[in-house]
Parts: sequence; C-alpha cells; structure tokens
Amino acid sequence: MKFLVSDMTCNHCKATIENAIHNLDGNAKVSVDLASKTVDVETTRGQQHILNTLVGAGFEARVV
Repeated sequence: MKFLVSDMTCNHCKATIENAIHNLDGNAKVSVDLASKTVDVETTRGQQHILNTLVGAGFEARVV
C-alpha cells in the first residue's frame, strides 16, 4: 500500500509514522520517503486501518 502524507516534513515525522504503524502491526514493513512524502506499507492490516493510524498520528494522508 502507498500513502501520500503531504504534511510530513522531517525525520521526527518519519519516526512518528513508523512507530504508529508498528504499534498497529509489529510485523509491518514500512518505507518512508520524505522527498516524495510517501509511505509504503506491507502489512496484513487493511488499507483503512493504516490510513486511520496515519490520521490518528496527526498527519493528513491519502491513498496513492
């Protein structure tokens, strides 16, 4: 799954997103690209769960 997180700007944002997703699914593979403001996630959780987690962490996110 790929998400656009338009308000992600720094390594603190990156860490917050990674931690939030890993709290939802400890086995998730998360790849954050600050330059393109995208987050790729490999997980058994549904797309809406990840989207809700990103929003819950304080970010504006949408599916790409």
